[in-house]
Amino acid sequence: MKNKISRRQFLQAAGASAAALLLASCSGNSASSVSSSSVASSAAASVAASSEAASSAAASSEATSTVTTTGKTLVVYFSATGTTEGVAQTIADTVGADLFEVVPSDPYTSDDLNWTNNDSRVSREHNDEGLRAVALESTDVDGWDDYDTVFIGYPIWWGIAAWPMSSFVAVNDFTGKTVIPFCTSTSSGIGQSGDLLAELADAGTWLDGQRFSRGSSEADIASWVNGLNL
Repeated sequence: MKNKISRRQFLQAAGASAAALLLASCSGNSASSVSSSSVASSAAASVAASSEAASSAAASSEATSTVTTTGKTLVVYFSATGTTEGVAQTIADTVGADLFEVVPSDPYTSDDLNWTNNDSRVSREHNDEGLRAVALESTDVDGWDDYDTVFIGYPIWWGIAAWPMSSFVAVNDFTGKTVIPFCTSTSSGIGQSGDLLAELADAGTWLDGQRFSRGSSEADIASWVNGLNL
């Protein structure tokens, strides 16, 4: 004989099945929600890591592309009476340059510099080019190769650079250097003095020079130097 199920038993069984299905559904949704949350968190972490890596790479690239120049500036000068020395000192102070004085082995006296006397030393040297190869105490500059920019200063003698400076230029290598001549004189301009020194050096990039009088102020000199945009 078959067992019969009462209506009450059937409804209880159906209710239990529905509850089981609902619980299973809720459990499934919960698992899905956890899984989605986990994926989202993982994706966010990946994006953050990528962003951090990109920022690090950019910073590294920026650091690599930054170039710091370390070229130095030197002011070389010959001064017969102190006027050129004063200009050289102002230039050095303005740009933070080093100084090198060209000193003849046999220094010029005030009588030697009397160009109005045909028998004075400078007059004899002017009249006989063979006497212009003036010996210097030193032509060697410590760390010469480290200087990218060199100012060359001298008084004007008979329209050209005082020849002790020629003695210095002739024995030094100006390859790769920017050279800026400047001169002092009572009335003469710079003329071709810088060009003649450039021909003698036969190396380096020589810029146009500047002439200063005894009355030139430090402000005038500094203004010229700053205008070079070194």
